[in-house]
Amino acid sequence: MANTSSAKKAARQNEKRRFKNMARKSAIKTAIKKVQVMVEASSFDAEAADLLVRDVAAKLGRAKGKHVFHANTASRKLSRLAKKVHKRAQAA
Repeated sequence: MANTSSAKKAARQNEKRRFKNMARKSAIKTAIKKVQVMVEASSFDAEAADLLVRDVAAKLGRAKGKHVFHANTASRKLSRLAKKVHKRAQAA
């Protein structure tokens, strides 16, 4: 356990950041799953999927800026998701 006041404050800050980061990661995972469900659904709508991909892109960009994800990780996730949507749109 932290002994000095600065170490105690740092521990409090780390705990707050951990909760915020967990919430951000969870929101991103949920948004990605929404897109994946739409891609796998029989009633695929390209415009709605595009809006969902934009939402994921915004969330990943925010997380990348806050150093929740490494920049390459965020880019890779978005790229793979967009690739799936594009492939499904071409098939439809």
